[in-house]
Amino acid sequence: MSSEILVSAAELHDLLTGQSTVVVDCRFDLVDPHKGRENWLTAHIPGAVYANLEEDLSAPIQPHTGRHPLPETDVFANFLASAGWAGEKLLVAYDDGSNAISSRLWWMMKYYGKPAALLDGGFGAWLKAGYPVESGIPVVTGSVPELPEPDLNMIVSADSIREQLNSGKEPVLDARAPERFSGEVEPLDARAGHIPGALNRPFTENLDVNGHFRPAQELKSEFEALLGSVSTKKVIHSCGSGVTACHNLFAMELAGLGGSRLYPGSWSHWIRDPDRPIATGFPGDPPGL
Repeated sequence: MSSEILVSAAELHDLLTGQSTVVVDCRFDLVDPHKGRENWLTAHIPGAVYANLEEDLSAPIQPHTGRHPLPETDVFANFLASAGWAGEKLLVAYDDGSNAISSRLWWMMKYYGKPAALLDGGFGAWLKAGYPVESGIPVVTGSVPELPEPDLNMIVSADSIREQLNSGKEPVLDARAPERFSGEVEPLDARAGHIPGALNRPFTENLDVNGHFRPAQELKSEFEALLGSVSTKKVIHSCGSGVTACHNLFAMELAGLGGSRLYPGSWSHWIRDPDRPIATGFPGDPPGL
């Protein structure tokens, strides 16, 4: 595997022989928020620290935010210190297998201009390769790094999206499952549907049957077919709360289609304002369906 942002279990195993890599376990269950940490304590990649999606990779929910608002810079810097990250060390993140959660950490590192990669196939791939695991809490030392200002060109606000609704000039790619996108079901948020004009690209379509990322050329062809002639720099990624949207953003980056942007609040933020319009069904559905 030749990508700088995606490493195989074998490549990570080799990287761990040195001192220039920090590994972060991002396993998390939205239904059972304690399950990920419990699983990490039971078994994890040697030296891997734990990142809790809601405590380390998100700020507290406020009345005006989505479910997983981005944390302040100092909060994220403190987390990186607790992980033993400093300077230009490579941070490799993983979760159970799909990288649905760990892609959020990858994106946050990119947001601050720092190197990061995902473990292809996650913890499942590590176990399948027969590499060792450890339990308990690893001993980590580190000082709080000085992070640069985040790249605000990587994010988009709800107001910016609303200004160009249905124009097609800056398409929104929604990473949620089709039944949530269409509004058929909504297990997490108060209202069902999607941002008008959005396109559905479930993040699971980036993966093969084993939970590994599909070949870059396949991903490239599919994203180009979906987006047409639109520049990747005009593309906006959304999901339920700004987490799995990062998976699509990562997949585009892996495919050589870098420069797309994230709507951090995503659907759970969009519906905070009752004046923002919503749509149901799929683009092209006949009226009334």
